[in-house]
Amino acid sequence: MQIRRVRDIEYQLLPGAERQTTDIVIERSGVITVRPPLRMTPEQVDETVLSKRMWIYRNLADWRDLNAARVTREWVSGESFLYLGSSYRLQWVQDQDAPLKLKDGRFCLLRSIVEAGGNEAAHQAFQSFYNDKGLPRLKQRVDCFAAKVGVAAGTVQVKDLGYRWASCLKNGDLQFNWKCLMAPLTIIDYIVVHELCHLRHRDHSDAFWNEVDKVLPDYRNRKEWLRVRGAELDL
Repeated sequence: MQIRRVRDIEYQLLPGAERQTTDIVIERSGVITVRPPLRMTPEQVDETVLSKRMWIYRNLADWRDLNAARVTREWVSGESFLYLGSSYRLQWVQDQDAPLKLKDGRFCLLRSIVEAGGNEAAHQAFQSFYNDKGLPRLKQRVDCFAAKVGVAAGTVQVKDLGYRWASCLKNGDLQFNWKCLMAPLTIIDYIVVHELCHLRHRDHSDAFWNEVDKVLPDYRNRKEWLRVRGAELDL
């Protein structure tokens, strides 16, 4: 990967792939990434990026607007946290057998965790909760939709992927960001199907989206929800 600049646009040039078109993406971090076909030189990629500059400007403006409403949560009793699209109030408790539990309609966080480790420890307790509770659910959804897509997925993992919702590795393994578990089930299903379809098509070509459409005819609505509301899925 290399950083390149053409006029006022800075972007990350990713390794080329066996594809017909150049994939330009505004990542959730606001970084512009470009993955070109193998045949293209860096100078040719610069020209392509320049030809798409108005599209890039518009999408960067959208990104700034959407992230201006990013939610900042506080680690205090009564604060709301998301799980599978539903909101639950946080309650500090004195004694329980796990750092964080979801019970009686509340997220119960062990007070001693926060007192000893502060916000970082509280954040880790939530991340561990999403990892542990999310993995079986994601495995079940992958198994369900893999049969519909007609592919065989590899190992499923839940981990911190930074600003990426999920990743499909070349060996067929699928990785999902723990933040996905904050989203409604319909959105989780979209993320799962999206990655499974990458087992057929590594790019975002028309053929790829046709595969997604076969399984989720309303995928555009789900994709738009994630674009607009994705900034809310954070701690």
